[in-house]
Amino acid sequence: MTALDAVRARQSWSKVTDDAPTRDQLLQLVAAAGRVADHSSLRPWRLIELRGADREALGAAIAKAEGDSSPSSKPLRAPLLIAVVASYRRSDKVPRWEQEAVASGVAHTLSLLLDEAGWGVLWRTGHYTRSKAVAKAHGLWKDEELLGWLYVGGKPAGKRPGRRKPVEARKLVTRMPKHPETGAAKPAKKDRSGSKDKSKKDRKSDSKAKSGKK
Repeated sequence: MTALDAVRARQSWSKVTDDAPTRDQLLQLVAAAGRVADHSSLRPWRLIELRGADREALGAAIAKAEGDSSPSSKPLRAPLLIAVVASYRRSDKVPRWEQEAVASGVAHTLSLLLDEAGWGVLWRTGHYTRSKAVAKAHGLWKDEELLGWLYVGGKPAGKRPGRRKPVEARKLVTRMPKHPETGAAKPAKKDRSGSKDKSKKDRKSDSKAKSGKK
């Protein structure tokens, strides 16, 4: 399977089985995902794997963030959750938004690799992602932000992933607008005889010749 085939085949799986990749299997894929474009090689990201009771702790943190009395059951929908963390570095060259883009790129690439390896994946977020309770549960530092979780598990037999609308590339790939100072010059208009318009200086000369002036 080529990279193009893998990307075209990728779909989100909202329901998965209790099977999950081992830590060693995960580390191999993360090492590959970490090769995304990274300005100045800052590696402004890290991942946190949540298994077993870790998911229950996250459920309690979500409940606290939302003011609920009962723990959220959302983290229990998959046997493995991978928290995606943007870990910002000090840099005069690379702004904060670009570092976050790197972390997002790692997460998306990892989701593609997991899917290609046969695992069902879904990237989940929520307004509580940036809450203090959830950040504390993950042990985030001051210069870190949570971007969501990859929910990972086995692909159920006989089940199909969620549908995705086809991408209309022609509408999404455009060209730069024409700028007066750099845009291509408009072609000269043609006169009735089919020749191109004469310059302003030539027209003045013709007018003088007709009137007998020099």
